[in-house]
Amino acid sequence: MRLARRTFVVLAAALCAGLAYAQVPVNEYGAALAAGPVERWGMLEIDLAGPAEGNPFVDVALSAVFRQGAREIAVDGFYDGAGRYKIRFMPDTAGAWTWETRSNRAELRGRTGRFDAVQAAPGNRGPVSVRNTFHFGYADGSPFWQVGTTSYAWTHQPDALQERTLRTLAMAPFNKLRMAVFPNNDDALAHQRFPFPGKPPHGWDFSRFDVDFFRNLDRRVAQLRALGIEADLILFHPYDKGKWGFDRMPGAVNDRYLRYVVARLAAYRNVWWSMANEFDFLTEKTMDDWDHYFQLVQAADPYGHLRSIHNAFRLYNHTKPWVTHASIQHGAATEDPERAVLYRDVYNKPVVYDEVKYEGDWVKRWGQLTPEEMVLRFWNGAIAGSYVGHSEIYKDPGGEIWLGKGGTLKGQSPPRLAFFRRILAESPHEGLEPIDKWQDHPFAGKHAEYYLGYFNRDKPAAWPFVLFKTGLRDGMKFRAEVIDTWNMTVTPVDGTFEIKRRDDYTFADKDGRSIALPGRPYMAVRIVRVR
Repeated sequence: MRLARRTFVVLAAALCAGLAYAQVPVNEYGAALAAGPVERWGMLEIDLAGPAEGNPFVDVALSAVFRQGAREIAVDGFYDGAGRYKIRFMPDTAGAWTWETRSNRAELRGRTGRFDAVQAAPGNRGPVSVRNTFHFGYADGSPFWQVGTTSYAWTHQPDALQERTLRTLAMAPFNKLRMAVFPNNDDALAHQRFPFPGKPPHGWDFSRFDVDFFRNLDRRVAQLRALGIEADLILFHPYDKGKWGFDRMPGAVNDRYLRYVVARLAAYRNVWWSMANEFDFLTEKTMDDWDHYFQLVQAADPYGHLRSIHNAFRLYNHTKPWVTHASIQHGAATEDPERAVLYRDVYNKPVVYDEVKYEGDWVKRWGQLTPEEMVLRFWNGAIAGSYVGHSEIYKDPGGEIWLGKGGTLKGQSPPRLAFFRRILAESPHEGLEPIDKWQDHPFAGKHAEYYLGYFNRDKPAAWPFVLFKTGLRDGMKFRAEVIDTWNMTVTPVDGTFEIKRRDDYTFADKDGRSIALPGRPYMAVRIVRVR
């Protein structure tokens, strides 16, 4: 079945408690019809006929107010070509909703309707937001352990390659994908469509949008949603290098583009907004410009999706209130947890090291990580209470590279990252917190309950059972496991460890016992309190 053409069908709980799940059909863009029902955190699409003359992208304003009781949510609509206008809405509570349109055109003004939002089906956990200061969680309360990857221009490739990328992702461990809306300067294929109509390379009509281009983007975001993958949409990037001119559009065009993208895509629960990749290479935009774009997207998005920006050499001020989390490129920060934790302390927000160099055999040094080093960075990031992103760039005679174009993964890190993600899923739901940061004590977890330690490149033959003091008292008991992060094994340690105070900072096993280790790198230990 072709993913690009299939009609998705999802299960949603019936509105009345105790009834069986009812099938809620959605179209290829992942949207339920205007009459509903629609899942909580699903997407309703209202399709209206309206004026086609002139330039509706500029001339026609359309929005709707959605009401549930005294609550009102205003949502912008968008023009989808051929005289069709759409409004998309993601209800965040179950129950009856009504809507009414607003427009500067009489034929679109005052249209009304109602629908029922039903409880979310299994697998629909709602959008991701910040939890517990440094971590993420779904709207239903479950944790989101970010294990992301990057494929910048996968939606700009031929359909067959896009389909293969989706098949790869369906079998991969990644729950977030960083992807660019605009093409790279080497994406000049015969099939190519662009966000704006016109004649490449510079004959664009920036007052209009190519709706076929955006329908494909809609479809792909919907398919990622069906796979449980967050779409981290990169709104600007510097890799155009003047070829198309999308990196140096007038300010008014940038604003109109951002409003259109948010109107089309904000109702997908799996969307994140990245203002730019390597924003500091976009030299024609100032810091004031980036502040403005953040605030514009924040104001246009009624759902408050996650927002960040990605750096090359110059860091954005992630403490600003419109930034929800830090998205950082730093090749060395996650070589040990002591460096990684510093960014958390500066920003007091979740930190995602979206680029820590890439696994591969590329000619550039940023694409030469071994699989072992790629996995190591994920573990060090976790011990620092932060998150890490993956990608790979292996030479390919046909130019098919995951980082740029998607396709098939070639590296050895993904199975190990699937194992890593399973370890995270078994961790405390609040998130891993550094246990004794800035000291030679590579543990994260939850004081007196759970400890995850990682020994990086070291090759210890044993580890003395010693825990940092917070929350501990004499007589507490713990069980332990040895984790081989590369060979993907978990080996229980015989017996339990009973602790007593050793000094002002630590408690140790009362009998002075140690945990035997195999003398290999990339080993970890997991310690859990015995009830």
